[in-house]
Parts: sequence; structure tokens; C-alpha cells
Amino acid sequence: MTAATSHRPQCIVISSKKNPRVGWNLEETTMVFLTRKKQRAPSPSSPREEHLNHNEEEQSNTISTLISVLADAGCTVCTVAGGPPSVPVDSHKFIRRLESRFTTESDLVSTFLDALEDFIRNPNNLRRILIPLSNDININGHSRLTRRESLVRLLLLVPPLQLHLQILLLEKLPEHFNGDISKLIINQFVWLDFLIDPSTFSEKLLEVLEICPLSLKKDIIGFLPEMIGDQVNCKVVESLERMLQDDLDVIVPVLDSLSNLNLDEQLQDQTITIALSCLRTVDEDHMAHLLRFLLLSSTPKNVKRIISQIRRQVKFISIPEAHVARNRKLKGKSFGKSSEASILESICSNIRFKSMICEEILKELRSLEQSNDHKVIDVWLLILIHTNGGSLQKSVEKTLKRKILEGCLRMSLFDQCIHGQRDLVKGYFATYLSVCEYLLTCKENVVREFGGQVYISLFEEFAEIYSRLEILGALVAHIGTGIEFEVSSALEIMVSLTSKYSIEMIPISSHINGILDYLEGFTNENLHRVYEIFCQLAWFAHSDNDSCCSSFANELLMIVRKQVGNPDLRFKMMGIVGILKIVSKLGNENAIIKSSHSEKSNSEEALELLKTSTESCKLEALPLILLYDELINLLGSTILSPIILEWLGRHAGDFESNFLSDLNDGQLPSKDLLSLQGELWMNLDGDISPLCVDILRLVSSNECSINLQILPAQFLLLSSVERCTNQGSLGGIDALLGCPIHLPSPMYFDTNSSWSSLTSVQKKTVCLSFYYAINWIRESLNAFSTQVSGNLICVTQSTKEEMIAKLLKRLRNLIFMESLLNFFLKDYTISLPEVHNCFGYPRSFLTSKPINFQNVRKKRRFHTLFEGASDNKKTSIKKSKGVNDGLRQPTILEILKGTTASVNQGALPGEGSGSSSFKGKSQSAIEQNAFDSFDISVFPTFLDGQKLKFRPLLVDCLALLSFSQAHGSCCSDSAAELPLYLYLLRDFHHKLDSLSSSGNTLMISNALRYPPGPNRMTIFNFFELVSSLFPCLRKHLDVAVCVLNEGSENCQDHWRSQSNNAGNPDVFYIDCSKLSTAEFVCREVFICFKKLSTFPELFQHAGMPILQNLLEQFQPIGEFVKNCLDINPLPSPGSMEYLYCGVYIYLENIMDTVCDFSCSLASEILFTLDSIIKSISTLLKKFVDENAKSSCIKISNGVLSYLQKMLGVSAQNLLLRDWNNVDNKLKSKGDMIQRILYIYLNNNKSPSDLLVDLACSLLPQVSCLSSKNKHDTVCGFPTLSPTLFVYWYRVLHDVNVTILSKLIKEDMLKSRGKVQHIAENEVFVRLGQFVDVIVSLIGMCKTHDKVIIHAMAIKYGGKFIDTFLKAFNFLEAHFKKYSNLIIQMITELQKATRILQTLCSEAKVSKRTTVTCKVPTVKRSLERFLFCVKALLLNAPNGCTFWMGSLKHKDLLGHVIPSQAYGEVDANTDADINDNAQDDDDNDTVGDDDNDTVGDDDVDVDVDNVNLEETYQMDS
Repeated sequence: MTAATSHRPQCIVISSKKNPRVGWNLEETTMVFLTRKKQRAPSPSSPREEHLNHNEEEQSNTISTLISVLADAGCTVCTVAGGPPSVPVDSHKFIRRLESRFTTESDLVSTFLDALEDFIRNPNNLRRILIPLSNDININGHSRLTRRESLVRLLLLVPPLQLHLQILLLEKLPEHFNGDISKLIINQFVWLDFLIDPSTFSEKLLEVLEICPLSLKKDIIGFLPEMIGDQVNCKVVESLERMLQDDLDVIVPVLDSLSNLNLDEQLQDQTITIALSCLRTVDEDHMAHLLRFLLLSSTPKNVKRIISQIRRQVKFISIPEAHVARNRKLKGKSFGKSSEASILESICSNIRFKSMICEEILKELRSLEQSNDHKVIDVWLLILIHTNGGSLQKSVEKTLKRKILEGCLRMSLFDQCIHGQRDLVKGYFATYLSVCEYLLTCKENVVREFGGQVYISLFEEFAEIYSRLEILGALVAHIGTGIEFEVSSALEIMVSLTSKYSIEMIPISSHINGILDYLEGFTNENLHRVYEIFCQLAWFAHSDNDSCCSSFANELLMIVRKQVGNPDLRFKMMGIVGILKIVSKLGNENAIIKSSHSEKSNSEEALELLKTSTESCKLEALPLILLYDELINLLGSTILSPIILEWLGRHAGDFESNFLSDLNDGQLPSKDLLSLQGELWMNLDGDISPLCVDILRLVSSNECSINLQILPAQFLLLSSVERCTNQGSLGGIDALLGCPIHLPSPMYFDTNSSWSSLTSVQKKTVCLSFYYAINWIRESLNAFSTQVSGNLICVTQSTKEEMIAKLLKRLRNLIFMESLLNFFLKDYTISLPEVHNCFGYPRSFLTSKPINFQNVRKKRRFHTLFEGASDNKKTSIKKSKGVNDGLRQPTILEILKGTTASVNQGALPGEGSGSSSFKGKSQSAIEQNAFDSFDISVFPTFLDGQKLKFRPLLVDCLALLSFSQAHGSCCSDSAAELPLYLYLLRDFHHKLDSLSSSGNTLMISNALRYPPGPNRMTIFNFFELVSSLFPCLRKHLDVAVCVLNEGSENCQDHWRSQSNNAGNPDVFYIDCSKLSTAEFVCREVFICFKKLSTFPELFQHAGMPILQNLLEQFQPIGEFVKNCLDINPLPSPGSMEYLYCGVYIYLENIMDTVCDFSCSLASEILFTLDSIIKSISTLLKKFVDENAKSSCIKISNGVLSYLQKMLGVSAQNLLLRDWNNVDNKLKSKGDMIQRILYIYLNNNKSPSDLLVDLACSLLPQVSCLSSKNKHDTVCGFPTLSPTLFVYWYRVLHDVNVTILSKLIKEDMLKSRGKVQHIAENEVFVRLGQFVDVIVSLIGMCKTHDKVIIHAMAIKYGGKFIDTFLKAFNFLEAHFKKYSNLIIQMITELQKATRILQTLCSEAKVSKRTTVTCKVPTVKRSLERFLFCVKALLLNAPNGCTFWMGSLKHKDLLGHVIPSQAYGEVDANTDADINDNAQDDDDNDTVGDDDNDTVGDDDVDVDVDNVNLEETYQMDS
């Protein structure tokens, strides 16, 4: 090159002409103009410079090779302004050209790579080939620059270059960690079309990844699924696991990468394991992402493990409250509020459309049995599932209810979810409210209380008006439902809120005014709650100077005044409750409320309201009784001001002038001439008595009827005022305890003729006189029992002893009077007036219309069963001809004639057919036997029908159980006073019955007589009061057992002499059987013990000392552990299991004693023993968690198993006894035998074996007995006779289905069709036993033609089929191994299904409605069974023959029946019969059906275990 030319611009043409092989365009020639430079003169250089120049020259030559190779393929490396290289539009041709050259010229690859390495040493060059390429394209004559893939990206698609270039770029990556070149390099590897060597590339990539900075590492990890192939997933997963172990900050990209990898099942499980291992240590900000990955990766195989680990590791306690966090060690991670919100949102969104996860969560929570196993996250999981809605909402609600009932879900968990978490709960507030609404609608009191606590927690946490209005609105909606228990619970919550947050409630009080619209439907107790709510708000507002707030109190006063003045009895009583609630606020001596708008003081306002209510009630008895009762409760719970007490004293002092008459020398001066001659009865004070209760005069005077109704209530008010003003003493009115009662002379009823000569009005006078006298005595006992039940300083010991003697005599008077009145009511039946507040009972109690008292309340069942054994006289009641006759409803004619009692199951002893007429007409048939002697120990059946109208005895009266008085007679004190204790025990029994009926709060209030307000007596208060009487129960039981052991009726006049001593007249036909009384005392003690030992409240921590005290009182005398050698280890003395064993042995010894005297009493002891087993089971389940750290409540399963074994033996011994020789006068034994049989089967070591023995061997013998003698028994079991066969039949059916269901639920469903190989044979053997039992029982219908037998066969046969179908999954899973056994079971069961088909058809034709009502359900069950068998056999691995066909129409005995055999029926009936054609019997061939009578629905199945091709046939 010359100097001249060196000064001109030089132009290098990279591409000139079109290469035919490549197909380039001549017009696409790229020109690069180089800058002209001035030539410098060469200067002398050193050796080092020469060496550098030589390297530069070599590098230039190498780069030129790179440029030439790329140029040959059509790529221009050097472009204008240092931009990215330019490649042809057709990049695929470019790649193919390079691939062809590198393939043919093997040395060119290394040369090219060396050149490329030299070229990218310059960062700018590296950047140029990494950024997207530029292309000049000609569009319509215009040149346009476009960007496409980078040069490196295209070179990576050349197979000979790919791996070397990948390694080269990865080696260059550490040099550019801090720039954007690193990201450009990573982008080249994403979504390559192919990988030549993914293993080597992934190893190099993962090696470089470990040294990358965190930000770049996260990017690379996120791109891993897009850079590598599926062949190296294992290495990638292992590498990512190591990275997580080193640094959890990369967990988010790691999880994203693992989610996008195409992993096999094994690697998927490995990634789940990796993720689960991070749960405990992951940062709070990343927890939501981790949970999302786990939930999205869940499968049916791993979902259980995922849910279990999430529950175990994730802790939701962000800012615990002081009362929650105290004494609690927080394990695991705790998160901030925002983190918890993101976690909840993540879980909620990921389970919304995956019902599998929700179902597994519910299943996991249901499997938890201990309270300590439940965590805060469990509550949130339930809330989230409920939030998502759908069908699982009901499952969540049922799970919550079950957990609360079991005591597993504690309120502290909800507190941790709500308190201090307002922002977190806010998004799920509606769900919490919905859950509370459900809990408050449950019948169980524990569940409703739990829901109420959640309501209160929400109200406390959410202070904004909107949320609180939502809560109050939900509570008002509950109140408006009219369901008593729901209304009561909602009002209790309202009371709690108004008492704690009165100031906060006043501004929003207008939103609860809707409660006043429902007042008419409220019970007395709920009315108290309503007025408690409004009074609390009103008097807080009353003390405020704000006129708006004060108007609220004025409105309340206006409402109650209107109610009191209303002539309607219901509204008047409502107003009385409201006024006295206001009086309790205003008249309280300790009240701090000051009236701001009235000149009168609070006490004066209260007194004015009290006078107003009294004045409005003075002409009506029931409102006045309610007023007095409410005042009595008010005096017992509130300290009233002196001016109110003074007025009450004056008002109650009118009692003397209204009801008492003075005596002159112990005699009543003659005043008015009465229709009946009267005498002074029951004078305990003798001639010194200054006055008497003049009942006869008031009864005879029609004007004083209202006064007599209020007599007991006014006297109790008088005694309450006396106690309040005299330091608890009744010394000022003690003369009333022993004063005589003016009653009709005994001469009117001492003989049959004298009683018959009385007119209807006179008989009514006698009955009403006794009725009022009974209630007077009851309130006397209530009043003066308070003087002896406590430790009053003002009552001296001598006064106390004298009062006890009088109380015991009054109790004898009460028993005598009630027995006599019950005797009169049997002859002359009237509706007794009410002397007790029945406000809240059905409307009929508030009217004066006569009602049938036998239908007022249900008779207690044990009286109808047992007391007939002690009644010596024969009754004229017609006996029931069948077991189901007791279920027959009385006809209208029978109701009009008053014969309801004769059709009730278990007719009451001594009842006549005309005992329900209220017109006073005595029946001649009854009068003939009216004066046969009767036993006072027999329960007063006729009187019990109207017991609600009587004044109840207070709990203080039960203290008389502990008192006795020496009489100086030949009998011991305890035995002589057994009738008194029997009466008190029956009252105790009645109170326990009322307490156990948790839904009927009115009955509880009536039984215990406590104010229904917030100060009412609780169940625990009641048990604390009566726990001191437990030793008395043991004492009286021992005495009664001793009397039964003596077995003689000596000293028959003892009761009569003591009765006369108490002032009772000598009535010859009233007697007291010593043995009968002892038997009833034993029975009542057993019933009371049974109820006490199983009372749910006693299993709580507060009730455990009471339960332990009860058990300690019934321990045997001496050491009894030697009788429990089978228990290992032996119970330690003083422990609960020791006490239970002692009680069991004590009662079992009594059972052995009384068996020879009364099997019915022995059965009652057996039921008590069964209650002990239930009590142990409840305690074992209740205190199985760690909270039961006290050794005294530790119970082992060995004790339970031992006692169950002993109970089964006792039941068997009782069934083996001949009841006819012992209880030959017992009217009904069926129910007792049924219960005993249940106990016998359920407490046997092998119930299934016993079922087979009884059903297949024992019961079939009954059908062979002579039908003429219904008392013939089966050898070995005297209780199994034709008369009692139906009870045995029912029990065996029921137990068979129950045990089968338990087997399927516990052994099959829990194991999901997989049981241990050792237990498989046992399961199939037991299934076969159940099938044998049902086949045998249903087969007995061929020899028993009773309708009830056929009805039970159809009912329990359908239940058995439905239950057996649940085991088909298990049968299918084991069909290959146990095909012979399964086919044998199905074939055997087919015998029962055919009989069921025949029974259904015959019942329809014979129009047996008892049976036909069950036919549709059984038909559907048989149809399901048929097709399940078909599916089972069609899916069988080995060939089985299966076909379906129509069968011949046959009867139970197997005789073919033509369609006309059932007699003349119309066309419709013929069609019905044809639609229900019956199955063939066992000997007919199913497939041979050409001449059979065909039905559409009746098909049968026959199977045979043969290796033939399956054939099917179905005829229609």
C-alpha cells in the first residue's frame, strides 16, 4: 500500500456476491467504512513490546478466523457504532451452515472457540454478542432494522458448539457478577431447543451457582426449569436441597423452580420432604409461599403428611395477650400480623377448589382425641374451610360441635385467634359470626355456652359500631326464633354484655329494642333476663344527665306499668316480673344510682311501683302468687332498703287475719254453720296452741277461694320477711309450725257408706281442704327447714331438736294427707286449683278450664313397671293383648269416657277406667272397692298427675334425710322412719330429673326454687348443698337392705302408732308395708345414685370432689381388693379406680341378696352397675389428656375391662333366674328383660359368638314350644318364653346391626380396606357370624306369624343390608384371596333377602300398615345390595358366574302362589301385587324362569365360584 492510498478511506467488503450454497442476496451487501488514520513512522521497540505485538498479531489472526467463519455463514460481526452483529433473516440456514462446516472441518471448532474466547475478552464485545441481533430488512423499498436472537443464542443452537460454548460462558460468568452481563449470559440458556449434554451443563451450572451472589442466585434458580432438561432433575433437586440448608433466603425461587420441574413421583415426594423440613425455620415473609407450594403439590398420597406437618409446625401466635401467654412456652415460628394475614390468604385460596385438602384437614382434626393435640391453626383451618363455603360448611360445623362436646376444643384457642388480632380477624368476621350462630342453635348446653363466649370475645375485640351492631343483630335474631334453649342462651349473652359494657351499649341500645316484640312467648326465666338487660341499661342511662339516655328509663317504666295494668293474665305477669326487676335495682340498699330527674328517692320510687303491682293483682290469685314468689326470691338475693322491708312486713302481716283463727283451750269456737263438720287435725302443740289454720271455713266460703290459693305463698313471704328482719330466725312465728289445721271430720270417709252419702259439693270440699292443707304443710317444711339445715347462731340446740321433731311429724302429716287425697281422687276426680306459679307453662295451666290431669305430664316409667308388684289388690284394667297395643292412640270415645289410662303402655296400678272425669261423678264400680286398704309406700299416681300445681319442696327440706327421732318402740329408728325417707328420696329423684332435662330450664327453676336472674342457684350450688346427704343415702340403703333380709312383716302397727302420735286421724284402710317401703327406698337410692354418677357436670374439674365424695360413701366394709385379683395392676387405695371397684362390689353384694326377694329390684341394681361402667368410660375419656395429672383420677383400661366382664356375668345370672316364682305379680317385665339383655350382650368378651349362640341355637327353640302355654320357657333361660320372645328378638337384631357397624367403622374404614394379615381371617369370620345371625332371625318369620315380628324383621333386615353394603370396599380389596368366603356369605345372605321380599309382598296384600310403612326403604336397600353384588363379581379377578332373573311367586313356606291366591282384590291391587312378585326359595334355579311370574322390581342373584366365562341374564 502506498502513501497515496493510505490517505484515502478504506472500504472492506465482507460479503460481495451471492453464494449459491448459502443463498445470500447480492443486494444485502454490508459495507463497513474504516476511519482514515495518519501513518506514523516506525519506532524502535524492545523485546517485550515485540512479544506483545506478536500476541496481538496472533489474536488478530484468530479473531479474523472467527469473523471469516461467521462471514461465511452470513453474519457480520462488526457493525456500525459497535452494535450487535447482524445475521441473515433466515437464522435456521445460518445455523445449518455453521453446523455443516464444523462437522466437516473438525479442527475448526477449537479454532473458532479460541477465537471467540479472545474476542469476548473485551467486555464490550461480549455484550455485543449477548444482546439481541439486528437485521436490516427491506420492506417496500425501505430499509428497517429489527432485533432478534443474540449471536450467542444462535451459536448455542449449533450442536458441535453448544456444550463448549455453554462452559465458556459459565466460566466467564464470575467475571461479571456485578454487571448486567451476568443476566445476559443466563438469558442465553433459557428455553434452548435442545441440549447436547444436559448432565455436564447442569453440573457446571450448579457449580457456578454456588458461588453466585444472592440476587443472581435467585434469578438462576428461578430459570433452572427453563435451562436444563428432565434428565438431570435428580441432581437439580439435590443441589437445591443443599442450597436451602445453607441459605433459606433462596426458598422462594427454589420453590418456584421445584414447582416447574417435571418430576417423577419419587422426586415429587423428595421435594415435599424438603419443603416440609423448612416449615419450622422459614422466615415469616416466606411462609405463605411455602404453604402455597405444599398445598398445590398435594396428592391423595401425601396430603395427609402435608396437613399433619403444617399443623405441627406452623404457629399462629403473633402478639399473645397476657392472660393467654402466661405459663406458655411458644415453640416454632411466630409471625407478625401481616405475615399471618398472607398465610391465611394463601391457605384459603389454595384450598378453595381442592376439596381433597379440606376433607383431609377435617379427617385429621376428627382423629385427634386429646385437648392438648389441638392448636390455634386448627381453629383457623376450620374457619378458612367454612369461609370458602360449599358443602363442607356443614362438615366444619359438625366437627366443631363434636370437638366442643368432647372437650377437645378449648375456648383459649379461640381467644388466641381473636384477642389482639382484630386486623387479622376482620377479614373473617362474617365467618366467625356464622359459626357462632350455628353453635347457639345446638341443643347441647356446652356447645351453646362455647358459642356465647365466642360472641363475647368478638364484641370485646371489635369496638367499632358496625361490628357490634352485627353481633347484636345476630343475637336478636336468635331471640326471635322462639326456640327456648336458643333464646335462653342468646339472652344470657346479652345479660353478660350489658353487665360488662353498659356504657358502650347505651348508644346502640335502640338496636335491641326488638327483643320487646317477643316478650309474649318468653318463659319466666327468659323474662327475667330480658328485664335484667333493659334495667341495667336504663339505670345507667337514668344516672346520666343526657335527656336522650334518661328517656330510655322512662320508656321502660311506661312499658311495665302498662303490662301490670293489662287485664290479660299473661301480660300482667310479665309486668310483675319487670316491676320487681326494677325494684331490685332501685330498692337495693347498696345501689349507687341516683335519680337526677325526680324529687323522690330511689327507694320511694321502688315502693310506689311495688304498691302499684300489688294493687293490680289483689283480685286475681295467680298474679298475686307470682308477685309473692318473686318477692321471696328478691329477698333472698338482694338487700332491700328498710322502708320496703317495713311495707312488706305490714303486708305479709295480714296473713293472721286472713287465714288464722284463735283457739279457746285448744278448741275452735263455733262461728258459722258449715256444710261439713270439722275437726282440728295434727295439733303438735296440744292445748297450748293459741291458733289454728282455718282451712275448712275458707273452703266452704266461696268468697275466700282466692285467699286460700295465696295462703302458701303469703306464708312463705311472711317467713322470708321474718328472717330478713330477725337475723335469720323464725322465732316470731314458730307457733305456726305446730298449730292444728281445721279440716273435715274423718267420720265422712271412715266407711264406704259415709263417703258415698256425701254430695258432689261436699266431696269437693273434702278434697280441696286436704289439698290446701298439703300445700300449707309443704311451705311450713320449706320455711322451718332453714332453721335446722344451717348453723344459725340465733337458734339454740334445744330449739333445734324440738323443731326437728316437729318437722318429722309434719312430714308424716304430709305423707298421710297426700295418700288420703290420692285415694279420694281415684274415686272423685277434680281439677285442683293452682297454688304455685306456673307462669311459663302451657296456656292450659293459666286458664280455669278443667283439663285431663293424666295427660299433663308423662308418668315416670319405673313407677308403671314396678309398683304393681307391691299392690295387693286386683285392678279392673284390661290387659294389653300385644306388645304394640301400648302404642295405640285412644279413640275420641275413650277420651270422652276418660279411659286414656287403660290404653297407655304399662297401665298404672290401681287406676280405673273413669278416672279422668272432672264433673265429680263417682263410679259405682270403684266405690265397691274404694275402701280396700292401700299402702302409703306406693307412688301416688293420681296425685302426681297434678303435681305441677303443688308448692314444691325446697332443697333445704332434703336435710331431713339426716335427722331421726327416737320413739321408744320395738323398731329401730331408721327402719321406723323409712316411709319419711322414701318420700324425701322421691322428691330428690324428681329434682335430679328436672336438672337432667337441660332444655327445660323452667322445670329446673320449679324443682330447685331459685330466682331466674343472674344470682340463681347453679347446678354446682345444688350439688354442693346435697353432697352432705350422700352418707344418709348409704345409711338408709343399708337399713332397707337389712329389712329385706329379715323378710318379715312384723310390727304392722308401727306406722299407725307413729302416725297417730303425729296427730293423724286413725284411718283403718291406710297401711304401710315394711317390705314394700324398704324395696322402694332401695330403688330410689339406686336411681339417685345412677343419676348422680352419670351427671355431666360432675365430670368437670369443679365437680370431681363431689363425685369422689359420692363414691366414698358407697364403699364396702372391709378389704375388697382380694376380690379384684384379675386387675393388673391392682388399684391403689384412695384412687378413683379403687373407689369405683369398691362401689361395684358393694352394689353387687346387695344384688346377690335381693335376687331371691325381687328380680325387678335386682335389675335396678344391674342398671346402676351399668351406670358405673358408663361413668368410668366417661371419666377415662375425659381425663386422658395431660391435664389429668392428679393420681386420684387416673383410671386404667384394665379396671374397665374387669368390671365389664363382671357386669356381663351379673346380667347373665339375672336372665337365668325364674322371674315368675319371684315377681309373679309384676305387670311388665319386657322392658327390664330388654335392658338386661343389652347389658349382657354389650359387656360380653365376644359378643358376636354370643349372638350366634342365642340367635341360631336358643331362639329357634321358642317356636317349637306349645302356643297354648305362653309361660313355657327355653331350657337354660327362664326369661325366654313366648311372651317375652319379641323383646329378645328385637335386642338381638339391634345388637347385631350395632356391632357390625362398629366393626366396619373401626376395623375397615379407618384402615381404608387394609388390615393386618393376622386379623383378616378374624374379620371375615365375624362377618360370617353376623350374616348367620341375620339369616337365622329373619328365618324365624316362617314359624312366627305375629305382625310385630315381621315388622322388626323388615326394619332391622333393611338396616343390616345398608350396613353390610359399607363393607363392600373391603370385600372387593380381598376378593382374590377370600373369594370362597365372600361368595359363601353372599349366598347365605340371599336366604334372608328372599324372605324379606316375601314379607314385603304379603304385608302389602294383607294391608298390614305396621309393616308396609317400612317396605319402600327395605326395597331400595335390597336393590342396592343386588347391584353391589353384581359390581363385585364383575370386577372379580377370577371368573364367577352371575346372572339375574325373575323368580316364582311363593309364600314364606315355599309354596307357589298364583296371582289370585290372595283373594278378591280390585284391578289396582292386582297390579300392585304383580309389581311386588316374590323371590324363589333356595332350591329353585334362578336362570330357569320361563314360566315364572315376573315382577319389574324383584330380581335375585345367584353366584357360583366356577372358572367359566361370566354370563348375564336379566328379564323384565
